[in-house]
Amino acid sequence: MPLDDENPAEDLVQCPYCGEFVEITLDSAGGRVQNYVEDCEVCCRPWNVTVHLRADGSASVTLSAQDE
Repeated sequence: MPLDDENPAEDLVQCPYCGEFVEITLDSAGGRVQNYVEDCEVCCRPWNVTVHLRADGSASVTLSAQDE
């Protein structure tokens, strides 16, 4: 199902600090390219999150440690 305002999607990502897998919610309202900081639900350390929304509705998510 394509990502849109009525169908937010979740993506499973791996924390660059503790290695745990966590689901994050993707929001199409933020634009095609999004950069923001989100804390890990497990270890509470901050990630830099980059989301690229594609024309077909799919998404690519990249995480990096805040201190990189």
